[in-house]
Amino acid sequence: MDIRQALVMAVKSLLARKVRSLLTMLGIIVGVAAVIAIMTIGRGTLAQVEEQFEHLGANMITVNIYSRDSTRQISVEDMYALVEENPDLLCDLSPSVGLSGGIKYGNTRYGKTAVAGVGEDYPKTQLLELAEGNFLQYMDVERRSNVCVVGSYVAEKIMGGQALGNTLKIRGRNYTVIGVLIAYDEFSVQNGEGSVDDIVYIPYSNVLKMGETAFVSNYTLNSVTRDCSEAAVAAIEAKLLDCYASDDYFKVVSQKERMAMLLAMQNSMLSVLSAIAGIALLVGGVGIMNIMSVSVSERTREIGVRKSFGARKRDIRLQFIIEAGSTSAVGGLLGLASGLVVSLIACWFRQLPFQLAPDAMLLSFGVSVGLGVVFGFLPANRAARLEPIDALRYD
Repeated sequence: MDIRQALVMAVKSLLARKVRSLLTMLGIIVGVAAVIAIMTIGRGTLAQVEEQFEHLGANMITVNIYSRDSTRQISVEDMYALVEENPDLLCDLSPSVGLSGGIKYGNTRYGKTAVAGVGEDYPKTQLLELAEGNFLQYMDVERRSNVCVVGSYVAEKIMGGQALGNTLKIRGRNYTVIGVLIAYDEFSVQNGEGSVDDIVYIPYSNVLKMGETAFVSNYTLNSVTRDCSEAAVAAIEAKLLDCYASDDYFKVVSQKERMAMLLAMQNSMLSVLSAIAGIALLVGGVGIMNIMSVSVSERTREIGVRKSFGARKRDIRLQFIIEAGSTSAVGGLLGLASGLVVSLIACWFRQLPFQLAPDAMLLSFGVSVGLGVVFGFLPANRAARLEPIDALRYD
């Protein structure tokens, strides 16, 4: 018997017992579909995370200082000097200081609106874009001008769409709106109380003057390129170590490092979920072995007849192995189709980019066929070892 004849007989056997064949394949179908769906959705999530990091500024570096010792404190001037000393590594420095209390517009106070004191280069570190007007300038910071830039929620929902040139109050002082930022997303504009769009930016020098804090403990800046971000972080850490003598008093993190940590966590989770889905494949293989054992018992007389007409052991073994492999192959194909459909629906529902995983498709299909062959070998070998006279007498 050649392979073509064995394949024909395997297909006929599958079609003769459609329901049982489908139930036999079920474990393989579920396992393959789960692997495809997990990998495709997972890669779409990773692509979305990378896109969000790009949107937030791929070169951004944040510096957080925890020391409250006024005798050992790095100044804003020291940080600007660091950037000037390393033009090949660092650029776009902005101090960042939070201010509590919210804002007042008209006779209403909005306590959830965030107020942040920043420098003129802050938009470059956060990739902020203006819908209208201008951002804070160097002279605004230097002169402590009472000007501000507002988020889209403040402009649309609090100030009624007439923000530019209008005034709002912060700590009892009138601030003139000179710029309005583009909305982060439509949801935050409509329902964004306390969101990233519910924010007002003023010169950081104003916040320091108000006495909210005596020094700046947060800075954002950019590395010149993403490739030099590690060297840029090292230069900042060396400067801070000279001041504080211990890295317990500060933390410097690059956006590249954050992204790498998050992607590593996501990949680990994907590996675990894929391994769990792989268990379904293993269960499917066991199911094929059980059904093939039943098939051998049901077809014992057929095996005896074929052997009496000259069929060799390897012919019988080949027939049942190919039948098991065909069952798992069809199950694998159905699993691929099911996994792709589930992935498309899930990506559409979660608004994720559809990232096809051809390597996962090939691997899961190959494993499903391999499991069918491996688990089908034992029943096939038992069928091949039957003696013709015993098989013919089997009832």
